[in-house]
Amino acid sequence: MADNSKHTAAVAKYIDAVDQGVVDKIVGYCGIALRNKDSSMVSSSDKKELNTVRDGFAAKKLGLDASAAEAGIEKVCERMKGNSAKSRVAFYYLLAEETGTMDKLS
Repeated sequence: MADNSKHTAAVAKYIDAVDQGVVDKIVGYCGIALRNKDSSMVSSSDKKELNTVRDGFAAKKLGLDASAAEAGIEKVCERMKGNSAKSRVAFYYLLAEETGTMDKLS
């Protein structure tokens, strides 16, 4: 298995007890996108990017409808405010936590 320690560290900035299994599942979901610096980050100021998160990970992996996904994304953006380099893995982890859908990733 790949070394996901940098992704775990990114999540640990926001969560005290990080579930490594969830981090591993998110990394697996994101796959090759995490190799590119730009695609490994989420731009919270880019509406198109947030729509991609809503229609992709939130809908397909977490099973959220658009309004639940948007509410969760808004909370995550607020929580990660001040961090200009928002890790995609941390963003997705926090989204699952905020929307009560962590069980979809375990």
